[in-house]
Amino acid sequence: MTDRISHWIDGKPFTGTAARSGEVFDPATGQVRAHVDFAGDAEVEAAVAAAKAALPGWRGTSLAGRTRVLFAFRELLAARKHELAKIVTSEHGKVESDAAGEVARAIENVEYACGAAQLLKGGFSENASTGVDVYSIAQPLGVVGVISPFNFPAMVPLWFVPNALACGNTVVLKPSEKDPSAAVFMAELFAEAGLPAGVLNVLHGDKAAVDGLLTHDDVKAISFVGSTPIARYVYETGTRHGKRVQALGGAKNHMVVLPDADLDLAADAAVSAGFGSAGERCMAVSVVVAVDPVGDELVAKITERMSRLRVGDGRDPESEMGPLVTAAHHERVSSYVDAGVSSGASLVVDGRGIEVPGDGFWLGPTLFDHVRPEMSIYTDEIFGPVLAVARATSYDDALDLINANPYGNGTAIFTGDGAAARRFQNEVEVGMVGVNVPIPVPVGYYSFGGWKDSLFGDSHAYGPEGFHFFTRTKVVTSRWPNRSHAGVNLGFPRNS
Repeated sequence: MTDRISHWIDGKPFTGTAARSGEVFDPATGQVRAHVDFAGDAEVEAAVAAAKAALPGWRGTSLAGRTRVLFAFRELLAARKHELAKIVTSEHGKVESDAAGEVARAIENVEYACGAAQLLKGGFSENASTGVDVYSIAQPLGVVGVISPFNFPAMVPLWFVPNALACGNTVVLKPSEKDPSAAVFMAELFAEAGLPAGVLNVLHGDKAAVDGLLTHDDVKAISFVGSTPIARYVYETGTRHGKRVQALGGAKNHMVVLPDADLDLAADAAVSAGFGSAGERCMAVSVVVAVDPVGDELVAKITERMSRLRVGDGRDPESEMGPLVTAAHHERVSSYVDAGVSSGASLVVDGRGIEVPGDGFWLGPTLFDHVRPEMSIYTDEIFGPVLAVARATSYDDALDLINANPYGNGTAIFTGDGAAARRFQNEVEVGMVGVNVPIPVPVGYYSFGGWKDSLFGDSHAYGPEGFHFFTRTKVVTSRWPNRSHAGVNLGFPRNS
């Protein structure tokens, strides 16, 4: 008997009967661990209606009241972070240390949202005209939808939900149907923290649920993270229905290694960033660009480190890399290894056929060398433990390779030359840049997002741009008669 994962609507589990459902797997064993309800029109309507009904009360709650809930949620999340990490591992497959890191970064974003009172201050111009004051206020959008991917089932929802709530919006969260339990767990923590019923709802499902949110008249904005084709679809569909949309898409992240780089540091970084979370990260390093003459030595160092990686069940503390999330994704990633061999790339380390106890979705770390830009293992976002090494004759050659790529999510350069690093950060057409840092995910008080086909819309996720996305500005011009009526109150003034 497997568990049933139901929607979370109006502050409680949704008790209706699902017309459709999906299977949730334990990636390390290949066994079905639960069935998740899939939303149809009725469930979408119920979730949006609950959020709409809760909006006036939550919008009218003071900043002090809203931030108190966020502070309480932060404390509950920190106290139960290990429990959440185990949930992530059980459905995604990433090792628990990786899942714990995901939760830690999620907490950063909650902490940033706790500063809403400072972040939502408007501007004020006294006596702009005689007796006239002009000021701006930031107001919530209303009901907003958040559509999050499978690879970070805890962190990505918390890129958006805390900021949206802090700004006074109500939320319908649609997590990935592959690993939906983390979203429900966090909704329960929000309820325990004092979030009123209906302010945050969790709606499970597939394209039907997504389309329901994209086309619903009462949903005013959509935040999305996923592949580029779906991000483009979400952006175009949502904006066509009058919504504000931020849609973060795919990536093909390059790591440039210049001849003066510390090659041991670069090799460590390439393996860590290429194979962490089995490569199922939008900020994973997919391509190492080795600038002559360091290619052969760098590949040898990467290969040596790969030979020591321990692949196994994410619940085993000895494991460093877990399985892929589903059998279908395993088949897709494996097909790219086949394609790389067929196209003539040099297969240095073959992760196919790795032997791990159990019937999980296992693919070992894989390394290709002499990869050319026309090969599918270079052009496509594989989203698995497949690392490609491309050779470049110079810095300019490496830069041109990156700038010609349609993606612009993250990149890194490894060098001991400050002038080269400064030139790279200015010339590369990518939204997030690391200098001797392989995964340059911004801290919570900056914003996350790429350029080109890695982002659709004008706003990046979380940080200052996140608050801007979830509010709209109103400018008030006022003049008042010169009279006042005030009662007597000797108590110390307090916020409420």
